[in-house]
Amino acid sequence: MSEIQHQAPRRITILGATGSIGCNTLDVMTHLGGRDAFEVPAITGMGNIDLLAKQARQAGAGFAVTADPARYQDLKAALSGTGIEAGAGPAGLIEAGERDTDLLMAGIVGIAGLAPTLAAVSRGADIALANKECLVSAGELFAAAMAKGGGKLLPVDSEHNAIFQVLEEHQRHAVERIILTASGGPFREHTREQMSVMTADVAAAHPNWSMGLKISIDSASMFNKALEMIEARHLFGMRPEQIEVIVHPQSIIHSMVGYTDGSVLAQLGTPDMRHAIGYAISHPRRASLPVERLDFAKLSRLDFHAPDETRFPALALARTAMQRGGLQGAILNGAKEAALEAFIAGQIGFLDMADVVAQTMDKMDDGRQPNSIEDVYAADREARDIAASLMRQPA
Repeated sequence: MSEIQHQAPRRITILGATGSIGCNTLDVMTHLGGRDAFEVPAITGMGNIDLLAKQARQAGAGFAVTADPARYQDLKAALSGTGIEAGAGPAGLIEAGERDTDLLMAGIVGIAGLAPTLAAVSRGADIALANKECLVSAGELFAAAMAKGGGKLLPVDSEHNAIFQVLEEHQRHAVERIILTASGGPFREHTREQMSVMTADVAAAHPNWSMGLKISIDSASMFNKALEMIEARHLFGMRPEQIEVIVHPQSIIHSMVGYTDGSVLAQLGTPDMRHAIGYAISHPRRASLPVERLDFAKLSRLDFHAPDETRFPALALARTAMQRGGLQGAILNGAKEAALEAFIAGQIGFLDMADVVAQTMDKMDDGRQPNSIEDVYAADREARDIAASLMRQPA
């Protein structure tokens, strides 16, 4: 029997169900009672149609969407006879976000997750946010939409979820700093020369966390931490200088909050995304989750050291984006996504990604401000175009 008791099953829509966040979300929901405790108004994925259809059937979803419009007929055929509606493409994703739901798990990676998440925000749904780009690219607009919609914003990134848990709401005035921990990824001890020849397959081999391809490579370059710095500013109302990053290779302390009296509160746990996912799904209660418990007697050591911004310049780029303000977050993210795709395709080297992002940000440093979501999309497109032109130039 589920520990989460409701008068009726809680409705949860899952964007990005076939990815790491989505699969872990469904695993937690199954553990907490499955279809007796939860309904799934909508579920979305990308190209893994067999898995998406299987998930939709098992969860009893009302609507299943593939983000790839070319796979619509494949999904429709896979759902034939189930009574589950099929949808596809950006319009289908937005329709999924518009379905009546209590909580939306925003697990789509990239700017593609912004529109369907905002659709749910406008309906007043609570948002379990695993998509960094909603806040990195459109922080002020997203926050304004959340305030108007009236839903709760529950961070699912392990770092922000940790801060959310230990940041005492009535003591926000006494917060001195927040400290985001970073594993350092697979290249934390590599020289720049060694990193320069690394391939996407090697970069994706995260030492601690089980994540998707793009997120794992972002961890290796520390662009994930750069995005998290910007995200933390919007989530917790921090000034840029209050946001710190510390490398913690064991990934046991997920993040910390430092107060003006010198106290530092930390949230600890094994590196398992089901911690944060389960917390968001169960909030404000705590449910019994199927995760490994910490055995402190077996923890021989916890290490910490300052990140090397010469080898990992993404962190400095995040500070630049926060200092410049305006649309620089969207520009950083758009250029990063373009460079990441080029690196995965073998078109540029690992270290080239940060160079492309830095040059794109400089070329678009004109003080432009986001007055609408269309401004965010326009900046994203322009950043991708400029990044692509830079990558076409001969070395």
